[in-house]
Amino acid sequence: MELKSLDVSEAVCADRMGMAKLAKMAFDGKNLRPLWAELIAKLLDGSIEAGEAIDLSLIAQLLGDKQAGLSIQHEILREHRLFRPPCISDRPRLRVLALAAATDMGSNTPIEFLLEHSGIELMVLYVTGEAELPESLPAHDVAIVIASDSEDCRDALAKIDAVAARWPRPLLNPPKLVCNLDRDKLHRLLAGIEGLTIPATIGATREQLSQVPASAAAPLEIDAGLRFPLIVRPRGSHAGVGLAKIDDGAAMHVYLGERAEREFFVSRFVNYASEDGRFRKYRVVIVGGTPYACHMAVADRWDIWYLNAGMNHSAEKRLEEETFMRTFDIGFGRRHRSALAEIAERIGLDYFIIDCAETKEGTLLIFEADNTAVVHNMDPPDVFPYKGPQMRMIFEAFAAMLERRAAHAREQAA
Repeated sequence: MELKSLDVSEAVCADRMGMAKLAKMAFDGKNLRPLWAELIAKLLDGSIEAGEAIDLSLIAQLLGDKQAGLSIQHEILREHRLFRPPCISDRPRLRVLALAAATDMGSNTPIEFLLEHSGIELMVLYVTGEAELPESLPAHDVAIVIASDSEDCRDALAKIDAVAARWPRPLLNPPKLVCNLDRDKLHRLLAGIEGLTIPATIGATREQLSQVPASAAAPLEIDAGLRFPLIVRPRGSHAGVGLAKIDDGAAMHVYLGERAEREFFVSRFVNYASEDGRFRKYRVVIVGGTPYACHMAVADRWDIWYLNAGMNHSAEKRLEEETFMRTFDIGFGRRHRSALAEIAERIGLDYFIIDCAETKEGTLLIFEADNTAVVHNMDPPDVFPYKGPQMRMIFEAFAAMLERRAAHAREQAA
């Protein structure tokens, strides 16, 4: 039986400052507390608008109070779920509907950074557990799922998936494909790609980890292929929270004594240090199947994030990152062209990010793939003059991909 498409109509959007503007203020070190105090006062006297309230929830998280932010978000989403950040054009060339989960600021694609200066109108519809998707959707040209594969997004993804076949416009990053990005699924999805290394990620309980052998040479009962040293992290964690390299059973017991979580991921440790002893971690963005250099971090430690690599303090490191970006198509991108193409094909998402490195043997080492890593242009241009052009190229590729999908749908309907 043919499913009836959902309808579209004009809808009331609550205007807001949005993540791009507020995150930039925080990134630049501006004091958000006066704005916080102003909006809290309006919340308490009942005069706050829906868009201001959703901004307040984000400000709380940017100030480090995640629970307060989520509580405010929960309350406002009971009354209003459709929001619109600023658009630079009064006559947008495209209308995009982003489908978000009611979760923390790191678990939805930060799509505002990608479209902030595009002249494309963005609307964000929160899909919550307390309400069904509206039968009449806001008028749009293309939709994209921005909820992540994290546990607290699963209900939202399930609700979107239940009506995906009836969606009246192109629906990018469909929920079924987003769910494949979970760490224990990703290695199975990408297994066997030539030129690619991706260690198996195994789910384990606290009880299982507490029983690992003391000897570093003995295999772990969790999986016959696991031996020390290994990497362990709480299930569902991101940005390195709880990530550790464990060398033996004694270190595992110390680690568990410092963590309260019940579920973890474990995988073998791969020493990806270069010949100079430094570690290099790369972020690559895949837009419509095409890879783009996003950033590169260089550090003396294996557990690298861009913010702990000290890139802003080292002209030498920045020169290496600039070279990575400028020569991507004839360097890193060419070396791993076939592996990157196969990754894009198997994952199948219209937009996603991979964090990766190169092994001593020259293969592409995948740490993770997701649809919510931050891709931004907030770095100071006087320190990172090469980043602006590269980020704009990614943003333009993303906008062009959205326009192609919308145009293709119109041609098919004609």
